[in-house]
Amino acid sequence: MEGGGEALFLDGVGEVTVAVGDDGLSFQPLHQEVSSSCWSSIIMQPKLESKLKFSDVYAVELLEVGPVCEPWNARATVQGKINTEMNRFVIHTVTRPRKRPSPWVPCEYIFGHKDQQTCKTWVEHIKTCINKEQDRPKSLMVFVHPLCGKGRGCKNWETVAPLFERAKVKTKVIVTQRAGHAYDTLASLSDKDLKKFDGVIAVGGDGLFNEILNGLLSTRHTNSYPPTPEGFGYFRNNMKCQEHRNNDLSNSELTGDDANAISGSSNTPDDHEPLLSTTRSTGLDISSSDSSDEPCNGDQVPLVSFPNNWFRLGIIPSGSTDAIVLSTTGERDPVTSALLIILGRRISLDIAQVVRWKGSPSAEVSPTVRYAASFAGESEKYRWMGPARYDFSGTMVFLKHRSYEAKVAFLENGNTHSLTASAENNANGVQTLQYHQNRHRKTICRTNCLICKGTSTSEQNSEDENPDSSRTACETPKWVWSKGRFLSVGAAVISCRNERAPDGLVADAHLSDGFLHLLLIRDCPLPFYLWHLTQFTKKGSDPLSFKFVEHHKTQAFTFISSHDESVWNLDGELLQACEVSVQAFRGLVNLFASGPEKMENTAPRLRNAEAWVASILPPERAGM
Repeated sequence: MEGGGEALFLDGVGEVTVAVGDDGLSFQPLHQEVSSSCWSSIIMQPKLESKLKFSDVYAVELLEVGPVCEPWNARATVQGKINTEMNRFVIHTVTRPRKRPSPWVPCEYIFGHKDQQTCKTWVEHIKTCINKEQDRPKSLMVFVHPLCGKGRGCKNWETVAPLFERAKVKTKVIVTQRAGHAYDTLASLSDKDLKKFDGVIAVGGDGLFNEILNGLLSTRHTNSYPPTPEGFGYFRNNMKCQEHRNNDLSNSELTGDDANAISGSSNTPDDHEPLLSTTRSTGLDISSSDSSDEPCNGDQVPLVSFPNNWFRLGIIPSGSTDAIVLSTTGERDPVTSALLIILGRRISLDIAQVVRWKGSPSAEVSPTVRYAASFAGESEKYRWMGPARYDFSGTMVFLKHRSYEAKVAFLENGNTHSLTASAENNANGVQTLQYHQNRHRKTICRTNCLICKGTSTSEQNSEDENPDSSRTACETPKWVWSKGRFLSVGAAVISCRNERAPDGLVADAHLSDGFLHLLLIRDCPLPFYLWHLTQFTKKGSDPLSFKFVEHHKTQAFTFISSHDESVWNLDGELLQACEVSVQAFRGLVNLFASGPEKMENTAPRLRNAEAWVASILPPERAGM
């Protein structure tokens, strides 16, 4: 079977010679007069290729005796030789249109032979070859959000479930029934039971993914609290989260919005997405008490901890914007995501650890640990609205144009081009930021990104990627303060692309470089703010180039506000907090994905918005 090949009949093509190589199958038509039309004669499925890679094959199975179609032509029709009955087997693989980006499409290659044993031998040999493929999951836990994305969760799972069944991937499916259902299940699951699975899949939006992420990490990730600047107080760098788990809000008095946050239901008509949502959360306040059957005492290492190399998370997109999926795969397509999971594709993903020190200025210090995969930022409260809430909430935030006093301290990246700080240090050794920025050329994160792999950026050769020395962390970073009135404060962990913002919040954010992109929107005239917002809808624009926008690439920052209504949006789930510290953990989790490719511009544009803004501004300010 190796090497020279064997003659088989390929449905829609005719008799071919099939050869087995180290990485796949190749086949050529035996009759050259057929070859000119055979590959284009396939109907109702994508065009077949002449080579199959085992890495793209997800199943092979025997079929009943049936017809194998020869290529269509007028002579065959006259002679009645269109179909031939024989023993058959089918290879299930994936194909993609040449245009990128494009979804992955399941494709079938049906082969036939007169001898049944020959078909069985081929099936067993191909199974052996694809079983050698590394990282393919055997067993998965699946959480389905039944109400997300106008009820698409259950429908999308019904669409992709046959693919998992065909690939012999076992799935334990749980349809969420209440707020925190996925979180409670994973946080209380013993490590012994968790190790029965190769990963957890969210059939929903970014909000459900965030719940799963927190359920896994709340009891299985023990690390220092984020670093804080001198003079901030509370807990310093050497204080461990594990030492203060009992101080979590689940064990303290709850009032107002905090109590409402815990008692609400996450099965609202739609999930949150971090880029466009400013809605009120009814998400679960995460308790960090250890509920594992194998508790970690002293220096004992838990059976399951993060990061690790074997456990992965996945998303079948069913939410309203699905920013995480679009940022990590480039496709908002349930079938594409399912195939990436089945074939065991893998990328590492940075995670932001968010510590809420105080819920309000008058509250006592009670650290609460949460995690976010895409976005963490100060937000508004419109959780109760349905699918139209994104347009409504964005309009309301814009019309209110409400700013607030705040202080933000961030760790300066030694080689960053995004800011210029004053040379004078204060008594605590913390610098004060000058109101000036220098923009640098963008290095976009793509499939097989060398920055995310830790390879020198000088090795990257791409038409839209340029070396950027700012990707190296400073060995002795300094704290820099930024103070004043802000319209918005937030940090993007990844680009946060979606269909309304094709480049996302930060076009050059990487999936696994260990940095956050801190965005500080200072108080500014309303027309300028509108002009800034319209840039997100345009591919290739630079919404962060305005003078009132500060963009800092950092590993950690601390936010302090004195107003009582400060609510932080974490992947769409909201947390009331007036004092917050955030740090990035590089590659803390692994994702079933392959990395983003170039996106086509599918975003609706706000037509003539720039012309309108320019028309109402004085000429000397129109270029601000």
